[in-house]
Amino acid sequence: MKDGTKDEYLLLDEYEQDYINGTADRILNFMKGLTSTLEGYKITRLEHSLQTATRALKDGADEEMIVAALLHDIGDELAPLNHSEYAAAVLKPYVSEKTHWIVEKHGEFQMYYYAHHLGKNKNQREKYKDHKYYQEAIDFCEKWDQASFDPNYESLPLEKFAPMVKNVFSRKPYSLLNSN
Repeated sequence: MKDGTKDEYLLLDEYEQDYINGTADRILNFMKGLTSTLEGYKITRLEHSLQTATRALKDGADEEMIVAALLHDIGDELAPLNHSEYAAAVLKPYVSEKTHWIVEKHGEFQMYYYAHHLGKNKNQREKYKDHKYYQEAIDFCEKWDQASFDPNYESLPLEKFAPMVKNVFSRKPYSLLNSN
């Protein structure tokens, strides 16, 4: 790389910008492939994502949070031990600090519903009790995430959320990161 010229790097930057502009389409294609499930669950990963986003939409969440609800578990495939951080990293350049934090921490907040059954600390989330987004993370998990494993729930199709994903991922990167 040290031997690259300015013109070569300008050309590469142009290609990279084109690639970045296709991020939403790649994410939507990835989502279409989440048709398997972890053993024991009654719905696919895609259905869980759709249910979570549908619940957020029906509750009147803003577009950014609906997209976050849709994508909150995209890390399950490649980063099952830190799926929350993975999903948050994908969203980070395009969402507010609040949305990023909620997605990043939702795995720990979800432990409230099951960790005690596995001999772990169900109150893991309490270490964040003084954080400004603590209650919003609880609400995210309570209203949308933990409720979205229902094989009888009628979620909206991925196509309904595609324009929202495209809108969020067409934002100027990092322009909202420090907003509330």
